[in-house]
Amino acid sequence: MNNNIIKFDKARFTVLTEQLIRIEYSHTGEFEDGTTQMVQNRDFPEVKFDFIKKESTLEIITSTVHLYYSGGEFTNASLFADVKFNFSVYSNRWYFGEKSAGNLGGTTITLDMIDGECPLEDGIMSKNGFAILEDKGKVLSEAGDIAASSVSKIDLYLFAYGRDYRQALKDFYQLTGNTPQLPRFALGNWWSRYYDYSDESYLALMDKFTDKKVPLSVSVIDMDWHKVSEVPSRFGSGWTGYSWNKKLFPNPKNFINELHQRKLKVTLNDHPADGIRAFEDVYPQVAQILDLNTELEEAAKFDFDNPKFREAYFEAVHGPLENEGVDFWWIDWQQGAISKSGVDPLWLLNHYQYQKAQEKNKNNIILSRYAGPGSHRYPLGFSGDSVISWASLDFQPYFTSTASNIGYTWWSHDIGGHMQGYKDAELSLRWLQFGVFLPINRLHSSKSEFTSKEP
Repeated sequence: MNNNIIKFDKARFTVLTEQLIRIEYSHTGEFEDGTTQMVQNRDFPEVKFDFIKKESTLEIITSTVHLYYSGGEFTNASLFADVKFNFSVYSNRWYFGEKSAGNLGGTTITLDMIDGECPLEDGIMSKNGFAILEDKGKVLSEAGDIAASSVSKIDLYLFAYGRDYRQALKDFYQLTGNTPQLPRFALGNWWSRYYDYSDESYLALMDKFTDKKVPLSVSVIDMDWHKVSEVPSRFGSGWTGYSWNKKLFPNPKNFINELHQRKLKVTLNDHPADGIRAFEDVYPQVAQILDLNTELEEAAKFDFDNPKFREAYFEAVHGPLENEGVDFWWIDWQQGAISKSGVDPLWLLNHYQYQKAQEKNKNNIILSRYAGPGSHRYPLGFSGDSVISWASLDFQPYFTSTASNIGYTWWSHDIGGHMQGYKDAELSLRWLQFGVFLPINRLHSSKSEFTSKEP
């Protein structure tokens, strides 16, 4: 691997393949070799390439790239590369700081409240034959925890694969890690509705699907599984909750067992943003782990940077629910990217929740939003609260396919849409047809009687 590395001034270049070059700049002359949120492996085979190193200039030449660097901080004058493809009549040159034209797009965090198209992040494939991917992630420890910021101020990857998109994707996975295999149950029909079912009405509905010969593999219980309106006002809203609503589900373990007997996997909705508050059944155990003042009803504020909070969350909160039979979690984070460490809480949730899911069962999943390049290691994706419209349906097939350009291959959409809109039988049918040809067909709707999808 060291034979693939060239240092020049305060820059370092690593020729990973003839089409993939890592480009780093560091004021200190130290460079990052650890794994990051995005990158898991840089141990590529030795590559055939040439370089010309003079006192003030460096050139690196492979079969597809001719890179030029004249020292100093990176600018569009000091760093550029000619890509050896004839896909543009204007220029095949990449200048530092410029996006590659013709990028085929990647994906985005969510489609929440988006009616139709939305901007997408760049992927690693371009009609012009080259693309830039920047690693902005933190460095991870061997245990997979956030360890530090990268010592490389700039850390770029130049993908110059022309139209060989399959090879680009293959090498992207070698760099960032493979997508885990999904369990078979994930590839079936899911039932999901934001609705305050009781255990009896929910089981009766599952039996009705069976009677209609509609096979289901996953039962999604939205947020009304826990206390919502029953939460005392002094604690705020019932958006976050971890205590069963016993009016609707008097015997949760028996309810989940009944679903399992119907060969359904069970996932519960989790809005974790408000932390763990004193009205929760498991508050005493959480308070003991976090040394909270129970007399003042001190809340365990959401803080996934804190290992003790994660311990309370996984062991005292999720653990008992999993012991009752919950198979996996729908992590429904919508509260932005702010945290003490500077790491998006969505990424932290996906990373640690998927680790826990794997500890429980190697063939397991989570359901959560996309949190940037590398998120394909934490399947599968929840695209958010879809607006009910023809424009939404029109965009979703394109959105689903372009996500593969950043290695993100498993999206679960609200089939039929979730919010706003109006009753349209033709739209519902066409959306269902789209869902049938998706790997995950998750029927979903809100409490509105006009958008219900019950048989």
